Amino acid sequence: MANFSVTQTPFGQLPDGREVTQFALRNPKGMEVRIINFGGIVTHLWAPDRDGNMEDVVLGFDELAPYLGDSPYLGALIGRVGNRIANGRFELDGETFSLECNDGANHLHGGAEGFDKRLWDATPFNDARGAGVELTLVSPDGDQGYPGRLQVKVTYTLTDNNELLTEYEAETDRPTLVNLTQHSYFNLVGSGDVLNHQLYLNADEYTPVGDGLIPLGHVESVQGTPFDFQQARAIGTQIDSDHIQLQRANGGYDHNYVLARGENEGLVLAARAWDPASGRTLEVLTEEPGFQFYSGNFLDGSLEGKGRRLERHSGFCIEPQHFPDAPNQPAFADITLRPGEHYRTRMSFRFTTQ
Repeated sequence: MANFSVTQTPFGQLPDGREVTQFALRNPKGMEVRIINFGGIVTHLWAPDRDGNMEDVVLGFDELAPYLGDSPYLGALIGRVGNRIANGRFELDGETFSLECNDGANHLHGGAEGFDKRLWDATPFNDARGAGVELTLVSPDGDQGYPGRLQVKVTYTLTDNNELLTEYEAETDRPTLVNLTQHSYFNLVGSGDVLNHQLYLNADEYTPVGDGLIPLGHVESVQGTPFDFQQARAIGTQIDSDHIQLQRANGGYDHNYVLARGENEGLVLAARAWDPASGRTLEVLTEEPGFQFYSGNFLDGSLEGKGRRLERHSGFCIEPQHFPDAPNQPAFADITLRPGEHYRTRMSFRFTTQ
């Protein structure tokens, strides 16, 4: 344990004067992850290449101010409900609830003041598994339109095998919706775009979308389409195809994939991305039934962070989750959490080289 370390430093103040803290987690192999308690945001993540050279492989900022604005969920924890809910409306136990529409006509990632815009309580730790930080938050009844008082705990742990493990827990005092995820943007080179990254996705089906990127309510095979990553290939290979689904997502991927879990329970490999030049490899593992693959189509160069301009396709996201718009889609698995139930799920970002 002595080779793990957690240090904390000030990371600015919120407009109301509350202090934000940055926690630096380090493992014996030299990997380092920095996380702030505002939004549970992963601001930096240094991973080795095949020669042992470290590079920061997540998009983000060196200071707090840009995270307070329109910072497309860079590195953030997402809640209460990741992804989109059509028209910001859902029905639960015969009652209709209205949420804020912060993505055109739809509700996205928990609303304009979702968990990514909250100051979490944070407790650093150093134990047999690794170095970490435990984040807790109470989301009051009516928060962003959601019913019930939700108590949330998220634990980040950096292990000695270069894995950032994220564990989620939640309890409610009234039936509500919960679908938590993590929204880091990765670039395994550390600069340029991700179109040459080799990507494997463990999915033979995806959920096609209509207007506003709301799922149409059924799954389709990826076979013979630009959505087929069952054999690893470059992200950019077919990204400029005239496929209507790519066009609806602003010329790229922003779609939920159905994890090909088979009989496997627990953590299962959802995606593997590899940068041939550096050898850096990211594996994303999840207990969830699906994951969103997003290729940074809406980044437009208007933001700059850590010396890089965040241009189109300068990062990609793999967001483990239940399916988008689940409360309005009868065929999708339920995301209702009821009093007495304990929401738990885990995911992992694991780094290797090849």
